[in-house]
Parts: sequence; structure tokens; C-alpha cells
Amino acid sequence: MAKNIVIIGSQWGDEGKGKIVDLLTHHVDAVVRFQGGHNAGHTLVTKANQKIVLHLIPSGILHEHVLCMIGNGVVLSPVAFMKEAEMLKQQGIMLYNRLKISPMSPLILPHHIALDHAREKTQGRQIGTTGCGIGPAYEDKIARRALRVSDLLNEENFTTNLAEIIDYHNFILEKYYQTQPVDYKQTLDQAFSFKEKFKSLIADIPALLTQLRLKGKNVLFEGAQGTFLDIDHGTYPFVTSSNTTAGAAATGSGIGPRNLDHIIGITKAYTTRVGNGPFPTELNDDIGEHLAKVGYEFGSTTNRPRRCGWLDLVALKRSIIINSISSLCVTKLDVLDGIEKLYICTAYRYNNQYYEVPPDTEILAHCDPVYIELPGWSESTVGLTDYTQLPKNAHNYLNKIEELTETPIGIISTGPEREQTIILNNPFE
Repeated sequence: MAKNIVIIGSQWGDEGKGKIVDLLTHHVDAVVRFQGGHNAGHTLVTKANQKIVLHLIPSGILHEHVLCMIGNGVVLSPVAFMKEAEMLKQQGIMLYNRLKISPMSPLILPHHIALDHAREKTQGRQIGTTGCGIGPAYEDKIARRALRVSDLLNEENFTTNLAEIIDYHNFILEKYYQTQPVDYKQTLDQAFSFKEKFKSLIADIPALLTQLRLKGKNVLFEGAQGTFLDIDHGTYPFVTSSNTTAGAAATGSGIGPRNLDHIIGITKAYTTRVGNGPFPTELNDDIGEHLAKVGYEFGSTTNRPRRCGWLDLVALKRSIIINSISSLCVTKLDVLDGIEKLYICTAYRYNNQYYEVPPDTEILAHCDPVYIELPGWSESTVGLTDYTQLPKNAHNYLNKIEELTETPIGIISTGPEREQTIILNNPFE
């Protein structure tokens, strides 16, 4: 029986979704990316220890048998897409015969990027965006002035509409932000240079997904970022500009919600976040430095250092509710090797009040974490593939996560490579 499975990040992103998508792609016929843009980065390590970072193209592209789709919920930069496609081509990965793009995907154009950079330089409360133009592109979508992939096929309309849009945004860039305008002719020529390539990739994604389901094929839906960067449910305003939660798999691809069978929440054995915003369990000490160094915690897209802290179960339990998570995948367990004492946050405290669910962002910024302590382990877990080989205290740590979240752990990652994984429950089997 066909299964449609969603993989999402249950924290602030960077949980290791790319590896797990790549791992489970052996069992599927298609992988769908359903939200975000090239501000997300999924790092994959191949058998030859080759590192590949993908930002737009679904991680399943590394598997020759898999059809990959970019859904309508994704904002698409033609420049970033072609750069990534060329990188894969140089790696010997043939993709154009296995890649489809929704005609409804909004385009990210130079004026979006210019606006993104201008805002980060001038606004009082910096969000810490990647500067990729994601937010302004989604704004145009909501304002119903976006140019979409399908618009490239009508040169006359595209030419007229682009002129109006650039006039609007250039007024803001020049008069409000007092920065350089975007060149209309250059933007138009660049956009049309991608026309023929996109024309061959456009497909009706909802129809394709329906056909796959009727044929009994498995499909994996690949999310970007993490739950608490969600525009609605995240630590607003320090969030991304799309819905990063599991429900977006339906709206961002066109599959019906009842056809989603299982939600996997990817969860780091500790917690990290990139950019600004509250982070109650953040560690600005030797342990935090250890996690960053051993876990190589640098952003895949920007190479910015990630802020590191203890596992936050207040956030994780909320994530499980919001996403209807069926099972957890705990990644980077090996990074905790050698730490004598481990801590798990089970509540927040502020002004003598305790919170077992995340409060408003303004309050969260002042909360102190309430911890339980567990003994660590000195043995190495790197590369282990058998659950029984894990140290006793590693078992205890994982069991405590299951107990407190009331959610089973189905997969444990013990290293960056595909094979460095313990699979307790394969959702496709």
C-alpha cells in the first residue's frame, strides 16, 4: 500500500533532515519539496564521503530512480536553481529528466534580494535573514503581485507586469531605504534566459501526486527549516516567511491532507538555532563550544555559527502537537559522547511562574530553563547501527525523551553518513 510520509524539523532547523530524506529515499518513488526557498540548506554525505549541499532541489535527486518535485509552496530563484543544477551536473547527477516544478511557484527576482538586504541594514529589530529575498518574495505572493514560473511562458504579460512591479519596489528602495534601484532591462533579460529550461520542467504537481498514489507508489515530502521558524507558530518575528510545519506539505504541494500517512519529526539530541531570537537553553560556555565544534554547527546556506544548547522538551512537545508527529528521529547523538552530565529542559521559569508550553516571544526571551539531569557516557557512539551497542546511559537518555514526549523514536543518527544510522522503525515497512 502506498504511503505518503512527511519529514519536518521539530526545532529551529538544521536538525539533519537532508540525511534522513536521503536515507529513506531508497523506499520511495518521489520526493517533494513543499515550502521555503534557497535559504535552506540540506547537507548530504555520500558513500564516497563526498559532501553535497542542496538548497532548492529535493534531496532525493541523488537517487536515479526517484522523481523530484518542487511544489507551489516554494519560492523559486532561477539563478539559485540553475547554479545548483549545474553543480549536480558536474557531480555526474542527471536531473532534468527526473525533476518537475509547479507552475504556481513564485519567482524570486533581484528586487526581492535588494529589499531583503536593505531591510536588514536599516530596521531596528534585525531578524537575521539569509538575504536571499525569501521574505519579500512571499510578500509579493500574499499581495497578489508575484510573478510565477508559469508567467515566464507569456512574454508580453511578463514584460508588462515586471515593469510595474519593479517601479513599485524601486520607489521603496530609493525613497525609503535610500539605496540603489534594480535595473528593469537586466532583470527582464535574466528572467527570459531561464524560460526554455523552466518550460520543459513545468508539471501539474497535484495531478502527478494523485497518479503516484493510485499506482501504489511511496512519496516523501521534504520540509525546510524547522517548526519554530514557522511564520505562524514560531518565535515571531524571529521566523522565516513560510509555514514550516507539517500542514504545509498539503498546501505547498496540492496533496489532500487525508492522504498524508506519517509525520517524522527530526530532532537533534541537543538544540541549535541560527540568527536572532529567544533560545532558552542556549549555552555560552565550554559545553556550548564543544557541541558547536564536535557537531560542526555552521549554517549550510550562510556558514554562520549556530547557537547551541541543551535539548528543549518544552519546545519539542509543542512541536509534536503542532505537527501531529508520529515518530521522532534523533540526530547527532554521537555529539554528546564524552559529556559527563546531560541536561534536558522540561519547563521555563520567569518571575516565579513556570511554563510547560512556550509563552509569547517577549516573555520567552526572559525565561530561564528548568532542567532535569542525566548521566552522560564516555563510550563512542559514532557510526553505530545496532541499538543494543549503544551505552546504557545513551539508552536512558533516549528513553527519557520518549517518556516525556510520549512519542516513539523510530530512527537514531550516529554520524553524518547515510549508513551511520540506527533504524528502529522504518515507516515505509
